[in-house]
Amino acid sequence: MNDNYRSSLPRVAVDAMGGDNAPHEIVVGAAQAARDGIAEVILVGDRAAIEACCPERDRAGLEICDVQGVPVAMDEHAAQAARRADETSMGVAVNLVRDGKADAVVSAGNTGAFHAIALLSLGRVRGVKRPAIATVLPAPAGPVLLLDAGANVDCKPEYLLQFGLMGDAYARVVMGIAQPRVAVLSIGEEPTKGNSQTVAAYELLSAAHVRFVGNVEGRDIMNGTTDVVVTDGFVGNVVLKFGEGMMTTLFALLKERIMSSGPLGKLGALLLSRALRPLGERMNWERYGGAPLLGLQGICIVTHGRAKALAIRNSVQAAAFAVERGLVQAIADEIAEPKEKQART
Repeated sequence: MNDNYRSSLPRVAVDAMGGDNAPHEIVVGAAQAARDGIAEVILVGDRAAIEACCPERDRAGLEICDVQGVPVAMDEHAAQAARRADETSMGVAVNLVRDGKADAVVSAGNTGAFHAIALLSLGRVRGVKRPAIATVLPAPAGPVLLLDAGANVDCKPEYLLQFGLMGDAYARVVMGIAQPRVAVLSIGEEPTKGNSQTVAAYELLSAAHVRFVGNVEGRDIMNGTTDVVVTDGFVGNVVLKFGEGMMTTLFALLKERIMSSGPLGKLGALLLSRALRPLGERMNWERYGGAPLLGLQGICIVTHGRAKALAIRNSVQAAAFAVERGLVQAIADEIAEPKEKQART
């Protein structure tokens, strides 16, 4: 790696060996991000494997950090992966951020391992009790940020308060929402609905300096009433996986119905597909890249294990944008300087 040259673009380290489609899709997406002038990209992993996926003529804006160790497996225990982090492409990519050689890191690998390695290597923003995974959900009225999506299955109310604060910062700084509407996911809209955790979180967020809009139910997540939805990692991960499964099943049923509907039905589906294509593009999760790990002393983006080139390209873009907008400092300011509720309503 060349430490003497540094462009004005953010430098994003990409774990080239993590994910179901590594290294090919990872390398192709990272190379596209570099060609688009989004970032200087450092591909971390086996040099020979990386070079086989990307001809030399397509490597402008790319560096390769050669790591020969066995990559972190998708089912590897987080503690085991953390112990051997320095030998893996994921661990080395995170350490490049720690050492100031990269501004952000992206991985499609094992989420639990990535979280553990990043936490140990980078540490938390001062005052943050628990980092959280924030997932951008594509919705018809605009994207919705859900956190925590799986990092913390058992939460205290004060954790949910901080998730709301960090989600507010991300929505403002990265998603460009001037006054994000923050809500708690519960079983009813009334302040007294839910378990003791959500009731207490409602009270804490009501007194915080965010634009708190109260409780929302599961059916309300996608209807445009809120921008940031706060919950614990157990519920958040269930919501995320249920949504993925429902969409997969729905499209499979539609395809089956269309294929058995005869020539007129197929023609109608073809005509309708042209009208629905813009909506499908808006709802495509790959447009939003990956999920940031909020609350760490560095920009860390974890994307879906089955991510392909488009998702990797957009994850690099999300990482670069977070660097340029000063996300880590914005979260530090939000956590370190609690204020009385102000007119952000």
